[in-house]
Order: sequence, then structure tokens, then C-alpha cells
Amino acid sequence: MTFAAWIKAIDDVVWGPVMLVLLVGTGIFLTVRTKFLPWRNLGYALHSVMSKEARTKSRGTGDVSPFSALMTALAATIGTGNIVGVATALASGGPGALVWMEISAAFGITSKFSECMLAVKYREVNDRGEMSGGPMYTMQKALKWKGFGAVLAFLFALFTVIASFGIGDMTQAHSIAESIYDTFSVPTWIVGAVITVLALVVVIGGIKSISKVSSVVVPVMAIFYLIAGLLVIAGNIRMVPSAIVSMFQMAFSPSAAAGGFAGTITTSVLNAAHYGVARGCFSNEAGMGSAAITAASATTDHPVRQGYINMTGTFFDTIVICTVTGLSICSSGVLGTLDPATGKVVDGAALTILAFETVLGRAGAVLVTIGIALFAFSTILGWEYHGEKAFEYLFGMKPVMVYRVVFALVAYVGATQSLDVVWNISDIFNALMAVPNLICLLLLSGTVAREIEKFQPEVELQKKAWRQARR
Repeated sequence: MTFAAWIKAIDDVVWGPVMLVLLVGTGIFLTVRTKFLPWRNLGYALHSVMSKEARTKSRGTGDVSPFSALMTALAATIGTGNIVGVATALASGGPGALVWMEISAAFGITSKFSECMLAVKYREVNDRGEMSGGPMYTMQKALKWKGFGAVLAFLFALFTVIASFGIGDMTQAHSIAESIYDTFSVPTWIVGAVITVLALVVVIGGIKSISKVSSVVVPVMAIFYLIAGLLVIAGNIRMVPSAIVSMFQMAFSPSAAAGGFAGTITTSVLNAAHYGVARGCFSNEAGMGSAAITAASATTDHPVRQGYINMTGTFFDTIVICTVTGLSICSSGVLGTLDPATGKVVDGAALTILAFETVLGRAGAVLVTIGIALFAFSTILGWEYHGEKAFEYLFGMKPVMVYRVVFALVAYVGATQSLDVVWNISDIFNALMAVPNLICLLLLSGTVAREIEKFQPEVELQKKAWRQARR
């Protein structure tokens, strides 16, 4: 058996029914235990993100503004998962995979709120005067069984460091290099070298440098990409109703074929759930705990306040951007297209490019390529910070600069790796990160429920003030 085949086999086991139940089940459990408050207060959370106050450091203590913390977290989540990951999920799991992405994201909103709120509550200040937090600190400080908490914290930090080179570095660099080569015929080694140099320049400046770049690149590129995606959907509007019907049929049918608009795609409900939840987790990272590391850097006066702000990341990432990508592909009639050179089903960036080209022509390919390049590069920056903080937790602050340099160099390696191997390795470490984090969330669900309930009067007061201001 080849190395790629071994990795694929491990990936299939790790992302089997047990992992899917644990990931989605934890989100369901937390949503019920918090009395659906994250869902009920989604409007409040979105309003908070858009407020001027979110862009300042006037309330509480921290390293960056609440908005900058969210943008840095989104930099790590809005990436190839939204373009390449959605396309791969649809090609492998059928249109029903998009439905499962949405289901997992809906409950992932609560998981994201919980892990980010706990990260702010249990964060600490390091020797440089910077905030350090995340699931590893929560596990170490909050769990009653200190030995068990220390083991979970070590495992989470270790898996985060390793995963940062996969989900946050190699996969992103590969997608950038592949898309630029396909569109502009630029050799991958040149693209890899450019990525390495640019990443190193930014990450040397730490969280403040990363957040400044992310606060500009992420919102501008997200709006730009959404407009292009909506144009594609509008151009194929006649196919949208049948595409939506087929998505739900294939999401819940024991064994279904999508028919005409999906070409050769045939799948099962388990396959759709597997790829939908796995790629959804890859994209929005809800339940993995990574975004909580960035949330801990935010300037805030209350953990719940920042938890609400950071949970909108899952909404923007999956329910908005991934949905636009998925509908663009499913309504365009390109899903299931065979590559004449290989005879295999087209997936990844090439599939999204085909969808955009149905309406936008050559400009569609250019737009997707630019989107992948900017999204993926911002993800590299955001994940560097995640991995760096986990590395700092394991080894202290002195060797952090070594991590930054190695991280930048690994991007060059990722630009030349096989797509399947890189994606599958990333999937495996996503799961390995998620397991200790989900265990921690379940054990601390009572703390989450109490904190969110205590903060609810503040939410109601703020909602009342906003209503009065509109009159």
C-alpha cells in the first residue's frame, strides 16, 4: 500500500461515524444546554461586530481590538476551505455534502462561542506582556482533574503545532500554487518562494502585524468574492431550485445519484455527511479550538462579549461564503464533470473555476484564482499565530522565532505536494485537535451555561439601547 493510500485509510477511520457524532453532537448538546442563546443572540453578535466600538481597544484589556481578533481568526478560517474544500466535498460526497456543512455549522456556532469564551476567561499574560490563551490554558486551569487537564492540554497543543503546518500552511500554499499555475502558468516553485518570503515578513511582527494585514485583506476579499459568486448564481438562477432539491435529497437518502446536473456523482448519506462535516470543520474550525487562541488576544471586559463576536466567524465562513460557493457549483451544471486528461471527476479549485466561468468567462477563473491566493495567504498568517501560541505553551517563548522561520519555509514544501495527501493529512490532524477540545467543552458545559446566562441582562440592555437609537 502506498503512503497516500495509508493516509487515506487513516483519514477514513478518523473521520468515521464516531467523530461525526462527537463533533456535531457536542454542538447540539451545548446549544441545548445554553438554551439556544447563541442562536437567539446571533443578531446581537452581528451588530456587535459591525459597531465602531469593536474596532477600538476602549473596553477592557488585550492586545488587539475585538474586530481585529475576529478578522485574524477569520483569516485562518476563510481560506481554501471555502473555495477548494467546498468543491472537494461536493465532488466526493455529492451535493448533499453542502447541507451537512450547514448543519454542522449551525451547531458549530455554539461550539465556537463556547471555546472562545472559555479562552478569554482563562487567558493569562506572558513574559512579553502579551495575552496567551486557548483550549490548552483552559484545560490546564479549569478542569478539576489537573492531571487529566494537563494531558489534554499537552495533546491539544502538540496537535495544533503539527496541524498548523498542514491545515494552515501546506494546504494553503498548495492551493495558491496550483490555482496560479492553472490560470497564469507560473511555476509552483516560484509561487512557493514568494509565499515563503511574504509570510516571513508579516509573521516576524507577531499578532499586531498579522491582525493589521488580516483586518484589511479578509473583509475586502470576502466582499469581492461574494459579489462574484452571487453573479454566478444569478446567471444560473433557473437551475437553483432543482439544485437545492437535489442537495437535500442526496443529504438524507441512503443511496442516491444526483442525476443530470451532477453528472457522474453517486453517493450515500454517510458519504455526504463525512465530507460535509469534515470539510465544514476544515473551513470554519468550529469545535477544533484554534479560533479560541486568537480570541484570547482581544481587548474585552467580559469573556461572553468576545465569545459572541468570535462565534460570528462560523456564520460568515460557512453559512455565507461556503453556501455561495456550493450554490455556484451546483447551479452551474459542472459538478461531476470528467477531466479529459485523467478521466477523473474534476474537483478542488478547478471545479470552482469551471462554475465561475459559466457566467463570468475567463474573468471567473481570474477571480477565483485571486480569491484563493488572498484567502489562502491570510489563512497562513492566522494559522501561524495559532501554531506559535501552541508552540509557546509547549516550549516557552525563546524558540518561537525558530517556529516562525520553519513555518514560512514549510509553505514552499506544501506548494509542490499531492492534493489528496495534503488534504487527508490536514483532515487527520483536524480530528486529533478536535477530540481533546470537544472533551473539554463537554466537561465545562456547565461553566459555559452559567456565564452566558449571567451575561444575558447585558445583552438585553444593549438590544434595547440599539432599538431606541433607531427611533
